[in-house]
Amino acid sequence: MSLSDLENVEKVLDMVLKGKRIMKVVVLGVGYVGLPLAITLARTGYEVVGVDVNEEVVNTLNKGRLPLKEKGVENAFNERRVQERFTASTKPCLADVFIVCVQTPLHPTTKLPDLSYLSTAIQSIVSLLRKGNLVIIESTVPPLTCRNIVKPLIEHGSKLKVGKDVSVALCTERILPGETLHELIYNNRVIGGVDSKSAQHAKRLYSSFVKGEIDLTDEVTAEMVKLTENTFRDVNIALANELSLVAETLDVDIKEVIRLANKHPRVKVLSPGIGVGGHCLPKDPWFLVHSDPKKTDLIQTARKVNEQMPNYVASKIRRALREVSEPKIVVLGMTYKPDSDDLRESPSLEIIRLLENDGYAVAAYDNLVKNHEYSSLLDIVRRADCLAVLVEHTEIKRDLAKYEGQIKSLMRNPIVLRIGTSYVPDAFDARQGERRHNGKVNTRETKGKT
Repeated sequence: MSLSDLENVEKVLDMVLKGKRIMKVVVLGVGYVGLPLAITLARTGYEVVGVDVNEEVVNTLNKGRLPLKEKGVENAFNERRVQERFTASTKPCLADVFIVCVQTPLHPTTKLPDLSYLSTAIQSIVSLLRKGNLVIIESTVPPLTCRNIVKPLIEHGSKLKVGKDVSVALCTERILPGETLHELIYNNRVIGGVDSKSAQHAKRLYSSFVKGEIDLTDEVTAEMVKLTENTFRDVNIALANELSLVAETLDVDIKEVIRLANKHPRVKVLSPGIGVGGHCLPKDPWFLVHSDPKKTDLIQTARKVNEQMPNYVASKIRRALREVSEPKIVVLGMTYKPDSDDLRESPSLEIIRLLENDGYAVAAYDNLVKNHEYSSLLDIVRRADCLAVLVEHTEIKRDLAKYEGQIKSLMRNPIVLRIGTSYVPDAFDARQGERRHNGKVNTRETKGKT
């Protein structure tokens, strides 16, 4: 990139910071990642166009309504400055910066990455690209995607040279649903540029709203960083889940095992659960496997352990009901994590599907999921044979504590299984928390890590 080209890009990026012109940013994909980012950019002072192929989403946003439920995001979206600077469209337009936040799913059977949404997004902007533009990939992608897919698509479609005419960088999201806006601003970020100048250009944009550290590297390293983060978590969750299965065989309390093991200064075992869901953890490890199938045995094994957890949970529910004729099961919690409306890859949904396929009558409730709301916990447990609490939202935990004395009295068979995320063992659990140690019964309540 020549000095004049660099000065042109920096001049555009400086304008918004100096108040000379409002820089326009197009965000492609306004889902759980793209929409909060678009709102944050609008709050910062940019003119933002959120692009989505879903006309219903676009119309909802342009009517001033939010298509997802998250309190902090809703409040920010309703701010006057955001309403004035944000619009939604089904098609991209000329802009200074293009940020791609589309999904990058797996093929359900082959586990190979499906980058068709990413390719379509890039192809939709190539005719709009001008010298000095910045293209950022926020979507999580397999290693070498920027180099082997994004760069060729831009250069072929726009006749511009990446690095010389157009800056391209990767800065994948690091957000936790429920804390999205806070993490967008305060989390550290890793930016990988196709060259150092592209990385610097992207840093200037993110520095306008990110308060965490911003580290610069090349694009392939940045791609692998994001996958490493989520693979680390997935492998460690698999260890906790596998330990929970062994503990069940031995009839010991896995929460007590983990609590005591974690007193070791170099041990930090995570909490087991009903499986792994969301848009990242079930998918990202497979991107690494795809990069080198022969050298990722541990990663593949961890994925298989976590993918099997819904089967183990469904089996546990079946065993609890083996003496009950035509049982009615009430499932509480359907999302993939507490206090989120996100159903993507939810283990709870898989557990419900497995039980229904076995012929069980299952009624599923979750006040964060449309068409599955309930007005009173006491109402939905009446005449039920089993209450399976799979995801403990704050509201659910509060209601379980509040109505502990009444729930079982309303059930036909008082089988209560609190086996989901954020589970803290207590005397309300069906197994009573009783364990024998050194010939003595230990009923002491232990607080698990959540």
